[in-house]
Amino acid sequence: MHRLILMRHAEAEGRPPQGGGDIDRPLSPQGLSDAARMGEALAQRGFRPDMALVSVATRTRQTWEQVQEAFGDVEVQFLDHLYDANARTLRDEVEINEDSEGCILVLAHNPGIHQLAVEYLIENAASPAVLDRFSGGFPTGGCAVFTVDVAGRPFYEGWLTPASL
Repeated sequence: MHRLILMRHAEAEGRPPQGGGDIDRPLSPQGLSDAARMGEALAQRGFRPDMALVSVATRTRQTWEQVQEAFGDVEVQFLDHLYDANARTLRDEVEINEDSEGCILVLAHNPGIHQLAVEYLIENAASPAVLDRFSGGFPTGGCAVFTVDVAGRPFYEGWLTPASL
């Protein structure tokens, strides 16, 4: 892998549909719009994934559907264990797929996605200014982009949020 995109699902409705649980919460209208705009922004910057690893939650699936429209055909895996996964689980999934060519997008939830991004930043000595950007959390629809070197170390490349578009 030469690039890694960590993405949090877009804004979801506050409550699940009647009879559903948290996993069933859909995107809000704003979330649908934000996800489509994030896909376009990533594609315009050349950040097109070759593989997407997506949580099975309704809101992550819907985020992927909106984002994917900007990329065309991408290999996608919907993974049960990414629902509400912690940073360790997300990192394990990245490491399982690190020999893949190209770019991997991991689309999951907070706090795990935020924690993993911060771990990568700290491990690879990101500047205080970059760490500061992440101190306020990982907003819905946000993406942290990393370049991955030949040793598999991710280095900060960029940060996109719906509010920054």
